[in-house]
Amino acid sequence: MNVSLRGVENEGRRHAAEQGQAVAWVESPLQLLCAVEAHHAGLLGPATTIVPRAGLPALRPTLRELDRLGLPEGLRVAEQAGRAPRPGRVWAVGDAFSGRVQLALVISLPGRTVLVDDGLATIRLLELLVARGPLLRARGTPGLGRKVLATAAGLRLRTRRPTVFTALPVPAGLAAAVEGAGARLVRHDFAWLRAQPAHRPPPERTVVLGTSLVRNGLIHRDRYLRWLERIGEPVAYFPHRREDPGDLDRVRGIAGLTVYDAGAPAEMTLRDLRPDQRVLSLPSTAVTSLRVLLSARGVRVETVDVPDDWWTASAVPSLRSHLQLFAHEPHQPHLHDQPHLHDPGKVAP
Repeated sequence: MNVSLRGVENEGRRHAAEQGQAVAWVESPLQLLCAVEAHHAGLLGPATTIVPRAGLPALRPTLRELDRLGLPEGLRVAEQAGRAPRPGRVWAVGDAFSGRVQLALVISLPGRTVLVDDGLATIRLLELLVARGPLLRARGTPGLGRKVLATAAGLRLRTRRPTVFTALPVPAGLAAAVEGAGARLVRHDFAWLRAQPAHRPPPERTVVLGTSLVRNGLIHRDRYLRWLERIGEPVAYFPHRREDPGDLDRVRGIAGLTVYDAGAPAEMTLRDLRPDQRVLSLPSTAVTSLRVLLSARGVRVETVDVPDDWWTASAVPSLRSHLQLFAHEPHQPHLHDQPHLHDPGKVAP
């Protein structure tokens, strides 16, 4: 059933002894943060070990920030490892499209599987669980062996009736279909993170989240940089972890724009913004997460629609649609409905 965080906390703690030791395997900063939230909510049981994947520098700032804040009781972070650990009685993973995760699904028998949030990839996963398709990413051309593994992993995952722990606003129709397929959908609102002391917010009124769309070859670099140049007010720029260093050098050269190399996810670094500040971003999962964290503070989190001429030939229509899935809150007008924001190069103050 589709349940709230409060219900999860009560149920999770009531059945904690039954759940036993949990093992979480994480491969991104968001997965790491959401594994912490899942443990805090009681969804994983009284004792959880998080094993970060080795060779991922992007995880290090998040690990340092978690160390600074202090982990919830019963949670520990192990040394980074090159392969997925042996599942415990409860097994939490973020990227069900990962070859390492799929291999573990096929060859091992965890008692219960919890899928922690992995951004928009979580929505694709839910769609594939319902469609009973192989667990393959939206982009890429997998070979025969990869398809066979993805098909077997999808079958094993469905038979285990997994729990999906997410902060994303899953569309009602998809949520119902997921539950009809035997999975359990649990929403959360970053309760643990919201209770932690936050960083001092940047002085600039406007905060812009960097994007990976340029480096991934989905939008044209010059158009994106031109938009940044024309915002027309001081900007605090928080880079995406996959932005190209050369692109960031060009961003640093833009007058009135300050690059903050925070490293940790935006959810961790920007959760204490003031009501007089705002966040601008191209479509990304962080937009949804920050709305969850900042709405009670009165901070506007605005998505900038990507104009048609920004997209490259690599951005097929289905991918564009998927990326914009949660661009706007319900009833929030699009930029083309706001005359003063129609030109993406002129963002109104």
